[in-house]
Amino acid sequence: MGGRLAYLCGMTDTPLPLIRNFSIIAHIDHGKSTLADRLIQACGALTEREMTNQVLDNMDIERERGITIKAQTVRLIYPAKDGQTYVLNLMDTPGHVDFAYEVSRSLAACEGSLLVVDASQGVEAQTLANVYQALDAHHEIVPILNKIDLPAAEPARVRQQIEDVVGIPADDAVEISAKTGLNIEGVLEALVTRLPAPTGDAEAPLKALLVDSWYDAYLGVVILVRIKDGHLKRHAKIRMMAKGSVHSVEQVGVFGPAMRPVDQLGPGEMGYITAAMKTVADCNVGDTITEDRRPAAEALPGFKPSVPVVWCGLFPVDADDFEKLRESLGKLRLNDASFHFEAETSAALGFGFRCGFLGLLHLEIIQERLSREFDLNLIATAPSVVYRLHRTDGRMEELHNPSDMPDSMQIERIEEPWIRATIMVPDDYLGSILTLCSERRGQQADLTYVGGRAMAVYRLPLNEVVFDFYDRLKSVSRGYASFDYQMDGYEESDLVRISILVNQEPVDALSFVAHRSAAEARGRSICAKLKELIPRQLFKIAVQAAIGSRVIARETIGAMSKDVTAKCYGGDISRKRKLLDKQKEGKKRMRQFGKVEIPQTAFLAALKMEG
Repeated sequence: MGGRLAYLCGMTDTPLPLIRNFSIIAHIDHGKSTLADRLIQACGALTEREMTNQVLDNMDIERERGITIKAQTVRLIYPAKDGQTYVLNLMDTPGHVDFAYEVSRSLAACEGSLLVVDASQGVEAQTLANVYQALDAHHEIVPILNKIDLPAAEPARVRQQIEDVVGIPADDAVEISAKTGLNIEGVLEALVTRLPAPTGDAEAPLKALLVDSWYDAYLGVVILVRIKDGHLKRHAKIRMMAKGSVHSVEQVGVFGPAMRPVDQLGPGEMGYITAAMKTVADCNVGDTITEDRRPAAEALPGFKPSVPVVWCGLFPVDADDFEKLRESLGKLRLNDASFHFEAETSAALGFGFRCGFLGLLHLEIIQERLSREFDLNLIATAPSVVYRLHRTDGRMEELHNPSDMPDSMQIERIEEPWIRATIMVPDDYLGSILTLCSERRGQQADLTYVGGRAMAVYRLPLNEVVFDFYDRLKSVSRGYASFDYQMDGYEESDLVRISILVNQEPVDALSFVAHRSAAEARGRSICAKLKELIPRQLFKIAVQAAIGSRVIARETIGAMSKDVTAKCYGGDISRKRKLLDKQKEGKKRMRQFGKVEIPQTAFLAALKMEG
């Protein structure tokens, strides 16, 4: 008993057969975080007083939106029915496609996954995407049917669907209600009986996978690690194999879910270390940590670096906030390695930053965090994707900002990114979905039916998806469609840059790239919108959309009329005509030299609408 207590307290290694490392994977809103709450409760990791809903979602924005953004980990102690006491390392992962990068990192640190499927909704697009990621990581998968207490629950149908669509046996799927806590014991028993124990060699040189890192104001950089071989102890000298930097470990610990220091971590275990690092840039996610004096022969495979797919400009409404914005972005970058930014200037909006994101939700979350946590008032330009520009002189460059696009004479060809999208939808709405995909230049790759639901696989240009595709998808399917995508390479396309001119002056922040076939319609819609948004002046204002020097759309904002003849009572008509001619000359001069100030609200509304 003394030995068992010792490893539970972290004084010695946990025997490998008594460790289970697992992730919870599912589509958005199928109950991952609620199940994590119940498992923490069942294992007594927190008291009733300490428990809150979504206990692992520690950002306010995660709780309010009911989504997980950062993968979180917790160590649980479970006395099983076989008389053994197991250590369970749980990783709660995000479900949204924008945070698939977080999911892949979590899966690399585990041996098994709990696949949570809503017993009323069935298999959704991101259920499928996450399962494929788990299978790629060689995981053992335990299906869990959640929400069986709902009147609409159909466990038998969903079991069959898991077998038909996902292709894994579901006869022994565990039926639970994470909300009420029904059959949580069954999940814990399935974990210890059906998931494999980790493997590792305690005598080999230290080999630990760097799963995640974030910045703590008191401890500096905190690194989440999964030990593969050897031991990680306090005061040990460690080396980052990719970076080559050497650090001294100050603290070793586990999450319970609060941080709890331990003496050491052994093979198969998951925990955190601190080593007085100042910035997260000092440690690359996916790097291998080894001992400086006795290094491992080769590094672990690691992960592919995250690549931003959507870029947009962020500018402070008040130009004095530029430095504050720079500091705020730097702080967010400390905790989110998948977010990129670089300084840029705009003639219309002044100094700001070009920022790269993994998707539109990621962009929205960063914007909201900047507004809430740092009290910044920002303007975001229209999101754009990364194009590959092949110049006539043979050079290839990446185009992040539409306003940087050179003259068409210098361009040999432009390639745009494509995605492979999986859309799952009830049969009734399939026609609307296929029409929407065709409108967005989609190419159908596959269409299958499983139990009253259709699964459409389409290749789509990412440029057509980043604006309002997801909103349109939800509206034409009344919210029933689910959507997941992965990048599918670059293809040459007939793309043009559309410039917006206000009173003959180009407004760089409103320029965008579109396919030639959609250019006129998009140009007309933004001109019509700006006509409503820009306040009238004392002179006429032309709002134009142009491709190069060719104007493709125009709207005219009428001049405000000032009654200059109001003071003339009766008398000769020539007096009135003289005043009107003088006004006309003044308006002509104003149109020639007058600057049109576009209000911030007009920018925001136009950029939101654009696309």
